Amino acid sequence: MKNKSYIGISFIVLVFGIWAVKEIGERFSKSDLVEIGPVPSFELTDQNNKTITDKDYLGKVYVVEFFFSTCPTICPVMNQNMLEIQNEYYGNPEFGIASITINPEYDTPKVLKQHAEDLGVKHYNWHFLTGDKDYIFNLAEKGFNLYAGQNDKVPGGFEHSGLFALVDKDGNIRCREDQYGNPILYYDGLEEEGVKAIKEDIRKLLAE
Repeated sequence: MKNKSYIGISFIVLVFGIWAVKEIGERFSKSDLVEIGPVPSFELTDQNNKTITDKDYLGKVYVVEFFFSTCPTICPVMNQNMLEIQNEYYGNPEFGIASITINPEYDTPKVLKQHAEDLGVKHYNWHFLTGDKDYIFNLAEKGFNLYAGQNDKVPGGFEHSGLFALVDKDGNIRCREDQYGNPILYYDGLEEEGVKAIKEDIRKLLAE
């Protein structure tokens, strides 16, 4: 009888061990999200006058956007959608957001700090970043391949993309594929469908 009991216990331990290894393997395995390439290096100043670089985000899954605080058109929508993303992962130290202004001459750290407070930003890894204008335009257009420019003929005086970039813990830009198997590259920061998609994919990257 003792031998049978030992065999039974051994079998249970073996089954549990296989299950545990499977669970751990699934949790830390790479997701099905496409790797686009490394995030461009950057060094900017946040709303607390702290220097923030891309290296500060290593070990975190984060979202990047380009905006400006006085934008009267798409930015308020992007702000609200980014707040929704913040609230989904509020309190998670492995999540972050980088909101980079394209009007740094106006958007000083003091202005950005007030802007963050007015929005209701709570996540300590959400940095509103400013710096040299040419540096930021170059970062947007050549680094991320996202349009940003000055245009006095449009409301607010600046134009920019309404897209969000998703970066994994290793500093790689990641995305899902569309229905045809093509990488979408970036997520629509203006539409509910895009916000839902990026929230789902943040969860996948956090589990890697």
